[in-house]
Amino acid sequence: MTELEKIIGYEFNNRELLETALTHSSFANEHSKAVVCNERLEFLGDSVLSLVVSTFIYNNFPDYPEGNLTKLRASLVCEKALFNFAKEIRLGEFIKLSHGEKRGGGANRPSIVSDAFEALIAALYLDGGYETAQQFVLRFVEPQTKHIKSIPVKDYKTTLQEIVQKNPGERIEYHLVGESGPDHDKHFTVEVMLNSNCIGKGGGRSKKEAEQQAAREALELMGY
Repeated sequence: MTELEKIIGYEFNNRELLETALTHSSFANEHSKAVVCNERLEFLGDSVLSLVVSTFIYNNFPDYPEGNLTKLRASLVCEKALFNFAKEIRLGEFIKLSHGEKRGGGANRPSIVSDAFEALIAALYLDGGYETAQQFVLRFVEPQTKHIKSIPVKDYKTTLQEIVQKNPGERIEYHLVGESGPDHDKHFTVEVMLNSNCIGKGGGRSKKEAEQQAAREALELMGY
């Protein structure tokens, strides 16, 4: 356990939390009823992980609409991603497994290792607070998102413009119709007009995002 603490750079105040996080149900079932497995911690860790990742990508991808944020989060919290994160700290070596599970290669099974990773997040959260868990999670997540920023968000404005241009004489304009919130947390509302008719409305933390959302609504109404 001390070795894992050195690897993750955190020393637990309550070592039982770490012990539980590393205890697979097969090990608990093989021993006395007093041994607690990591399933409850895994449940909590899943929520903490989701909050940390959601907050991070919300703040760092301000032009991403909800759908793109959801897809990005899914790619960062899926079993494959967590398994790869866990391998960076050799987590599988420290998981307590039954004899049968050990022989079956449980220490390298993505489902077991990724669950233990979530349990470890919960243990860090309960022992050191949200910032401790956040720092641990972002250690893995931040490097994974550096290249993602170059991936273009679907350009709804361009798509809408291309469709409208098929009909000569029609014109698309975007009008800012609302602005609220303090300077550090503004919210903009934009309407997209086809000639003089409003065909979509959208909001966002920037005018650009609001325009994209207005164009997306217009495309949905048009059946695209």
